[in-house]
Amino acid sequence: MEQNQHNQDDTGKMGKWMLLAFWLVGLVLLTSLFSGILEKQYNPNQQPQSSADGGTIEVSLKRNKMGHYVAGGYINDEPVTFLLDTGATNVSVPAHLAKQLGLIGGAKYTASTANGNITVAQTRINKLDLGGIQLFDVNASINPGMQEDEILLGMSVLKQLEFTQRGDWLILRYL
Repeated sequence: MEQNQHNQDDTGKMGKWMLLAFWLVGLVLLTSLFSGILEKQYNPNQQPQSSADGGTIEVSLKRNKMGHYVAGGYINDEPVTFLLDTGATNVSVPAHLAKQLGLIGGAKYTASTANGNITVAQTRINKLDLGGIQLFDVNASINPGMQEDEILLGMSVLKQLEFTQRGDWLILRYL
């Protein structure tokens, strides 16, 4: 009788552990699902596609829920996330990403940002790719004040493109 009760206790404990494991796996799966949904809401253009018409390349970007244009792209063949910023003079790269992207800081200068003045380092991007639009030898700065992983895609790139906004879409054309 004592052995039978011991087996029932072990079975009950195992059942509790199995139930706990089930809930943990369920929470991990739900977290993963919602994380993907939130990322898609923040960056609806994770892999923007281009179309070509003659010599013109066109990329359409959907505005995110906050009203920003965020898109996946590449700097020196490394994947990055761009945040389009017409108020930025150059492409602005967070300092913690510069080495990974093969960027070397040059002359330092003071830049005026929305958060005040900051000392940045001048650099050049060998190759920048946004949805198939490829630009070479692009002016940029390495910004030690940026803590996020987004790269501000400023006017050193945008001035080379024609862009039109229609509703929730921004159409970029490289002629």
